Amino acid sequence: MQSVTMKVDGMTCGGCVASVTRVVKALPGVEAARVDLASGSAEVDFDPARCDAGAIRSAIEGAGYDVRA
Repeated sequence: MQSVTMKVDGMTCGGCVASVTRVVKALPGVEAARVDLASGSAEVDFDPARCDAGAIRSAIEGAGYDVRA
């Protein structure tokens, strides 16, 4: 299991948190996602054999949010 934390810009409410959580958890290999509005971050635990940070980033950006390194 691997973990990555990404800064997510554009989240303004609990609905945004739910959207980011939903798209990330839908990825194969993602075990857990903790999205925090106050810090603007998403911490994701995933199986590196089935998913990678690039796929997580793409999913978040595809939902309409910006990801910073």
